[in-house]
Amino acid sequence: MPYIKFYVRTEIVYMQPLKLYNTLSREKEVFVAINAPHVGLYVCGPTVYNYVHLGNLRTFTSFDILYRYLRHIGYKVRYVRNITDVGHLVGDGDEGEDKIGKMAKLEKLEPMEIVHRYTQDFHHVLQTFNLLPPSIEPSATGHIVEQIETTQNLLNKGLAYESNGSIYFDIETYNKQGGDYGNLSGRILDDLLTETRDLDGVGEKKSPLDFALWKKASPEHIMRWNSPWGEGFPGWHLECTCMSHKYLGNTFDIHGGGMDLKFPHHECEIAQAKAAYGEVPVRYWMHTNMLTVNGQKMSKSLGNSFLPKELITGNHPLLEQAYSPMTVRFFMLQSQYRSTLDFSNEALKASQKGYKRIANGLRIIKKMEYPKDISVQVDSDQEADILSSIQGCYDGMNDDLNTAVTIAHLFNLLKKINQLHTGTLAFESISPSTFEVLKSNYVLFLEEVLGLTMETPENSDMLIDGLLSLYKEFKDQRKYDKVDEIRATFKSMGLIIKDMKNSIDWGFEE
Repeated sequence: MPYIKFYVRTEIVYMQPLKLYNTLSREKEVFVAINAPHVGLYVCGPTVYNYVHLGNLRTFTSFDILYRYLRHIGYKVRYVRNITDVGHLVGDGDEGEDKIGKMAKLEKLEPMEIVHRYTQDFHHVLQTFNLLPPSIEPSATGHIVEQIETTQNLLNKGLAYESNGSIYFDIETYNKQGGDYGNLSGRILDDLLTETRDLDGVGEKKSPLDFALWKKASPEHIMRWNSPWGEGFPGWHLECTCMSHKYLGNTFDIHGGGMDLKFPHHECEIAQAKAAYGEVPVRYWMHTNMLTVNGQKMSKSLGNSFLPKELITGNHPLLEQAYSPMTVRFFMLQSQYRSTLDFSNEALKASQKGYKRIANGLRIIKKMEYPKDISVQVDSDQEADILSSIQGCYDGMNDDLNTAVTIAHLFNLLKKINQLHTGTLAFESISPSTFEVLKSNYVLFLEEVLGLTMETPENSDMLIDGLLSLYKEFKDQRKYDKVDEIRATFKSMGLIIKDMKNSIDWGFEE
């Protein structure tokens, strides 16, 4: 099996290639990019007609981790994440109003005002939770020309047909010509047809499974463009096929999204792309799992859905308190992306405590330096434990991005950091090079790979150091009322003062 070589600050490390669960083959496979070290990654972005919900955030956080990790192990990644600003109809089908157009009518605004407002909200939420921006963020309305060209291409090949000014993809013809519609989601075409037989006709379509490539705009439809078939707008599925093809080519490495997009959205993408460009479009399909709340499916109708900002403010009837962005991010990373993620106050509080513990370690190790002029007497067991935990961090990530395993190994490293900090583990028992590997990897995994940061006010260190000086002064003078006041001030900021054996320090209240 080939190995990937990459650098971890002070030494070269060899590791096995990343294994991803491929939805199409339904098994974990060794990931080897065709044009290594280049990786093409496409993730379905939001339909910007409303505020970003927590399910969106979980999906985008998962692929933010993938993006970060691929870059860390040496790949050059082109990450494309689209903005759907037209064509996504209410009910996700081919009939009804455009979601953005409907919201524009309700709020008496231009559709692009709706798009601008909720795109800004989307970006703000992702910045708040420390997600990196993609390499390219194309929009559906910015690629109308490409969508018309692809539609015409499919018409020319006999894989689409016109009906009353709308163009539909012909599933039956596609499958007769060797297509495999239904393979991604594990659905059988005959069963799909049986499930739709009780519908009241199929309207303009030859078959209820056929989907719109281009829709004729009704008189009341706000968003419309000229086309060879009259005024209309593109179908929802077509935009991703056209944009992924334009920026990543006929075949690219990874396509991601929520599991709710597997059918029909991603199924339709595969059919369009294979029919239009003659090649399998994606090597690896990855889908994030659903969210639940106290064991129930998260939904607006049950009153148990959250917006990310509601978690931060605590302004929701099911929340007992507010939770910081890094607490929420840490909570999400304690579950592998393909697992169901269950929200509860108990789970969030546990994550808050765990995040603060791991952030305390980050603050400590960043300041820690290996002492000079000490006699090193290496304890081989201690060194082996540290190096094993570092390798465990990589093993977790390499095994289909199992961030839960990686975090468990980071807690093992945290124990070593705290022991060095308190003096229960002597510095001389590990070599300077092992200490540097411990320090660099702990910081690297938390900040660069997992995207976790310390949540302290900007430039707060000077203020905290000043308060600690006063604290020491008042303590030496036995002015315990003043000592208690400073402790209370720290507590109000979610911090604690630590009276060490030979010094005074502070940390996040766990």
